[in-house]
Amino acid sequence: MHGPESDGREPFSLALKGGDRRSIGNSNRVAAVILRQPDRLTELIEGLWSGDPIVRMRAADAAEKVSAKRPALLAPFKTELLALADETTQPELRWHLAQMIPRLPLGKQERARATAALRGFLGDRSSIVKTFAIQALAELSRGTPEMVADVINLLERTLRTGTPAMKARSRKLLAEFRKDVLT
Repeated sequence: MHGPESDGREPFSLALKGGDRRSIGNSNRVAAVILRQPDRLTELIEGLWSGDPIVRMRAADAAEKVSAKRPALLAPFKTELLALADETTQPELRWHLAQMIPRLPLGKQERARATAALRGFLGDRSSIVKTFAIQALAELSRGTPEMVADVINLLERTLRTGTPAMKARSRKLLAEFRKDVLT
């Protein structure tokens, strides 16, 4: 990615724009750049607040991919990511945030804030957002006994009332929780 900047670096906002929401565009390439040049992560995170919803979506996709490989890179941005989870209504941002948030080192208050935001995602129209929110809540509850019972109740309720994707994810997560209890 070379472009107009004097150091040969194309701004991520240019690399991520164009096309429509059905395409991830250059987000894989941007994620690869960040993994090689973590000093550019701030620029990518700023893209989560772009005025262009396609740039926001692709920046979130790239950030999620980075967090899957090197979650510690996102730790300095946890305050911003939690604030974005509180405020965004864009489904693509929500489902990527639901994947990233459990990878962050969260204190007790931050975990409570993340849990509240993710529970809010359960009211989204998007089945993808709701499915990732269920997964994230289950992940956040691990090692937090006071959350486990609530998450199990959520999973059982989702088995009865959720979309097919939500039911499948809930079934898988319930099996994992039951296995954990037995071992």
